[in-house]
Amino acid sequence: MAKNFLEAQDVCIVAYGETKIDRRTGKTAYELAAEVAEELFAKTNLAPGDIDGLSFTVPLSECANPFWSNYCADYLGIVPRWLQTTDIGGASAIGNVTRAAMALQNELCETAMLIGSDAPSSKWSAVYGSYRNEFWEPTGIQGPPGAFGLLMNRYRAQYELDFAGLGALAVAQRNGAAVNENAYERFRKKITVDDYLTSREVSTPLRLLDSVMFCDGANGLVMMKTDRARELGFENRVYPFAYSEITNFAGAEQTPDITETGFSVSGPDALAKAGMTPADISMFHPYDDFLIAVMLKLEQIGFCERGRGSQFLRDTDISPTGALPINTGGGQIGCGQPGLAGGGVNLVEAVRQLMGEAGERQVPDPANALVTGIGVIPYGRNWGTSNAMVLVK
Repeated sequence: MAKNFLEAQDVCIVAYGETKIDRRTGKTAYELAAEVAEELFAKTNLAPGDIDGLSFTVPLSECANPFWSNYCADYLGIVPRWLQTTDIGGASAIGNVTRAAMALQNELCETAMLIGSDAPSSKWSAVYGSYRNEFWEPTGIQGPPGAFGLLMNRYRAQYELDFAGLGALAVAQRNGAAVNENAYERFRKKITVDDYLTSREVSTPLRLLDSVMFCDGANGLVMMKTDRARELGFENRVYPFAYSEITNFAGAEQTPDITETGFSVSGPDALAKAGMTPADISMFHPYDDFLIAVMLKLEQIGFCERGRGSQFLRDTDISPTGALPINTGGGQIGCGQPGLAGGGVNLVEAVRQLMGEAGERQVPDPANALVTGIGVIPYGRNWGTSNAMVLVK
């Protein structure tokens, strides 16, 4: 196991920001990034001149632009000495926390702003390459929903899948979205398990309410060394405490089992680095492009037995006051997915909870959070990047 370079808690998160998630806003990723940056400046009493580190996720709406990070830095009026753009999809949010931590520890910058911003429901610039568009799309598989329908069928061939358990997760996340003012407004209505079970099948057996919907939005954090945060008077701090990442899991296998994921490696590794077990986790904020992905992570990180994920969700209180709160703000399925800034939805909610600022959905006195990310849906596999981060307060 690699050394845990975060265990000293010498870097911290001092502020978070998030725009409202909406559909077809007509805004650009630049405008949304500026909105979240303005919120971060207001919360921290910092100015653009105080930011010397800057990271972005690659937006679907700007990924054809090879100079996105440079242009957005110019748009924000920031002159970074460390600039990072990360292209591991929904894994980029917590990936950038780790990369910013390393930049701060190695004195490449003093104050880092981490931004995820995307507007795919207003502008689409992505052209996927590799095997996916060569071997998938000509057969009629409709992108990630088609792939996850196949994954669910494979799982059902191995184990019992109780759809009431997935329905319980859909209900819990929608309950969080209903009290989250940043959630897509049309999603701020509670649903029942029956609503989930009767929603139309998109890619059998995957249902409409199993899936995210592309929206526009942005989110971000401000990070700095802990000593500097103390000097500047930031008392409400959250610490990245352990991290693990793997890309192209089982890459040497030509016909891998698509229900086996990189979280069987990165999840236990992150917990081991933190000196924790699943039982020690106060709340879980997993990347949730599809409900089945959350369930597989519960199994493969060790919250429940293999093949018992849906039953675990069915029988466990996953509300903010329950045994294992999950995606308390609604996650991306409950709030809408702001493109490749989507991983920040789960991350920001974890930080908000640890800072005790989640209002009526607040988890009582959480000590930590486990946050995950998923990046890219490739041909013949489940997903490309699986990463996990433990946050503590």
